[in-house]
Amino acid sequence: MTETPTFDRHMLEALVCPVSQGRLEYDAEAQELISASANLAYPIRDGIPVMLFDEARKLEA
Repeated sequence: MTETPTFDRHMLEALVCPVSQGRLEYDAEAQELISASANLAYPIRDGIPVMLFDEARKLEA
C-alpha cells in the first residue's frame, strides 16, 4: 500500500499568499492552503503546495 505524503505544517511559517502576501491557513480535510485576504484556496498535491494563481480555487463569499 502506498502512503500519500502529508503536508509539513512548519512550511506555513515561510509561505504567504502570492496574490495578497497575507498569511495562509491549512485545511487538512480539503488539502488546501486558504488565503482569506485573497479569497483563494491553493491545492496541496502529493504533500506539496501549488502556489500558482492559475491553480487556485476562488472561495465562495
